[in-house]
Amino acid sequence: MNRRHLLAVLSAAPLLLSARARAQTEAEPTGPQPDLPKEGLVIVTSDGKEHQFNVEMALAPDQQMVGLMFRPSVPEDGGMLFDWGKPRESQMWMRNTVASLDMLFINEDGTIRHIVENTVPQSLAVIDSGGPVRATLELAAGTAERLDIRVGDHVQQRIFGNTP
Repeated sequence: MNRRHLLAVLSAAPLLLSARARAQTEAEPTGPQPDLPKEGLVIVTSDGKEHQFNVEMALAPDQQMVGLMFRPSVPEDGGMLFDWGKPRESQMWMRNTVASLDMLFINEDGTIRHIVENTVPQSLAVIDSGGPVRATLELAAGTAERLDIRVGDHVQQRIFGNTP
């Protein structure tokens, strides 16, 4: 590369970096997304009790990226269901999420595979499903303990094809 080309590249570098930084900032969410469409969901615990929820459905990648970020609270009977479409590893984090959550990782048949309770707000730690799951359900922190929801319990919802 001759000297003239090198000078041209070096003079353009700050402009390219500035444009890239602007694009990242524009894509970065700065507030909560509007409420997503809601659907019913039932968790059936091992003792046969049924717990009804009305959850927001995060179906599109942009909805899933923002999730419950910036929301100060989650209703006791609400939450957000992330439908991955088919079983895959689910790795979540709490970046920009100010309310602590319980995360339930759900197999394709609606069986709860893994639960992480009382997540740490704003944490960048990865919260992993521990294997391929069809969906991830975020509920208000303390819900799993309060309702005695455990691994092996069943989630009934249309995406699992098991609604009554």
